[in-house]
Amino acid sequence: MEYRKIKHTFYIRIDKGEDVTDSIKDVCRREKIQAGYFQGIGACDLAVLATYIPGKNDFTDHTISGMLEMVSLMGNITTDNNNEPFLHSHASFSYLNQNGVVVITGGHLKEAHISYTGEIILNAADEKIDRMMDLKPELRYGNYRVERW
Repeated sequence: MEYRKIKHTFYIRIDKGEDVTDSIKDVCRREKIQAGYFQGIGACDLAVLATYIPGKNDFTDHTISGMLEMVSLMGNITTDNNNEPFLHSHASFSYLNQNGVVVITGGHLKEAHISYTGEIILNAADEKIDRMMDLKPELRYGNYRVERW
């Protein structure tokens, strides 16, 4: 992975074999980014997506593999209770199924392995935004805390 910073924006190139979320977190740690947002595209060979199932109060993971085009990636960066970067990201992928038909799928991105290249644009905020657990226990999900001044 390589990146270049121009003002508050980071242009990140993720290389073959590297994980998208790990690479973004690595840039955040190196550059001390505590809040921001990102978007990206790329080619992957494996992705793990999650979908929330309200009736079960749980997420279901979906693993896809093969020649995957990451047609859209977007997410935000906050800081967790351990002062580590926390990513909340969603992604869409297209691929050919067994019948040669293009399929598009998406969801909450847990991991994605780059097969050729990934291109991410990350915009860093000047201040820290903390991630906190939601008070609604059925969600088991963290929200970010925005303090007003």
